[in-house]
Amino acid sequence: MAISQGLELRQNQTLVMTPQLQQAIRLLQYSTAELAAYLEGELAQNPLLELAETSDADIPVAENAAADDDGRRDADATGSDAEVDIGDESQGFRALAEGDIPPDTLRDGEERPAEPSHGDVAGSRSGGDGGWDGNLLEETLSQGITLRQHLLNQVQLTFRDPMRRLIAINLTDQVDDAGYWLGDPRQVAQTLGCPVADVEATLKKLQQFDPVGVFAGSLKECLALQLADRDRLDPAMAVLLDNLPLLAKGALAELRRLCGVDGEDLADMIREIRALNPKPAEGFDCAPAQLVVPDILLQRGPNGDWVIELNSETLPRVLVNEDYIARVRATVRRQSDRDYLSERRQAATWLVRALDQRATTILKVAREIVRQQERFFRLGIQYLQPLTLKDVAAAIEMHESTVSRATANKFMATPRGTYELRFFFTAGLAGDDGERRAAESIRHRIKAIIDEEAADAVLSDESIVKALRVEGVQIARRTVAKYREAMQIPSSAERRRTKVLSI
Repeated sequence: MAISQGLELRQNQTLVMTPQLQQAIRLLQYSTAELAAYLEGELAQNPLLELAETSDADIPVAENAAADDDGRRDADATGSDAEVDIGDESQGFRALAEGDIPPDTLRDGEERPAEPSHGDVAGSRSGGDGGWDGNLLEETLSQGITLRQHLLNQVQLTFRDPMRRLIAINLTDQVDDAGYWLGDPRQVAQTLGCPVADVEATLKKLQQFDPVGVFAGSLKECLALQLADRDRLDPAMAVLLDNLPLLAKGALAELRRLCGVDGEDLADMIREIRALNPKPAEGFDCAPAQLVVPDILLQRGPNGDWVIELNSETLPRVLVNEDYIARVRATVRRQSDRDYLSERRQAATWLVRALDQRATTILKVAREIVRQQERFFRLGIQYLQPLTLKDVAAAIEMHESTVSRATANKFMATPRGTYELRFFFTAGLAGDDGERRAAESIRHRIKAIIDEEAADAVLSDESIVKALRVEGVQIARRTVAKYREAMQIPSSAERRRTKVLSI
């Protein structure tokens, strides 16, 4: 076969993601914390960017979220095919618009104020009113003592011998969050180069520390330590602890025989065990709850319609400092300096526009979610409608991936609580009336049915299926079991045993 050379002409289409398009995509999927960190870096490396003051009037607001389609499309008309003159990168910006990220809505030269940072807000509020000193809420929280600190304080007071103290510190470092020590004394002895007897003796002493039950190696040992502290670890109770699996199964007749007690005594023993704490250290190492700052605010308007607005506290407002650019340009003489200034200005302009596009896209997606889930906001969880990313994307004429990025790590504060935007996307099941019901609302209904069941009439999964069919929900038994397990609700047999033990 002969080898020859030749020329061939091919024509194909490819999508080239410019750096600006990649930047816009990243900004859209960033959470509030990630966006703040990214902007901090951009402000540090680009001298032409600055944070600017803003007012509530500058924040995009979407009213009448449940309006008809014509009104909604008029309100959404942002010119998705519009071309923006930004020099050599205009082609990349048109690709950005065609990629379903809403284009810039500002005219050239128009500036939109920015939200001040936490430091600026704190400084402004601590000015002269004498009310607030500028400290954030997290800074005012008291720091509780950790489990390790609590145990080490007792170690310092208990052990005089340096070797025993070293062993105690080593064992303390291996205690888990629940207060259990699951290590091997022989391994500790080998690591520290000491006799195993010293490790075991030190561990025995540590098991007398507060909280009672700490340093136990098992649930049985943890409960035994607490019962011994209460002087209630008698032979019958020890037998009961040896047969905790039978207690979990509700085998009361077998337990009465093994413990040698009657039904009343066994009931008292079970009540004592229930009063113990299987996780003695759960009150320690409690980190302050992280507050979720919503990106979107939803509230009722004066005429009863829903009003949606972006949260000014999470809305970054970055501007290009045109005055600084003019002053620097007047003093620049070298071409390399002019090129650098032009490049920095172009990057700053793109960042400002990408941030505005991000805000517009999030608001647009949120407004469609509220329109689709309007019954949930009015009536409650049982009226949550089935909704997919594809449904929202088709309604607002965006790509599904854009909607996915816009809803990632974004939260909405509503009259019914603060929810992640992904919460409103749920699969659905068909009902007898032809209306589809959201899986989340069905899970809520299953939990309500189980909560209402009587102690002597525990419902099986099949019984729950029949109850839901009476309400018009067609669902399989395995689906009920899957939803029940996802909510960590025990099976009917386990619930029956629990109710019998609690009587």
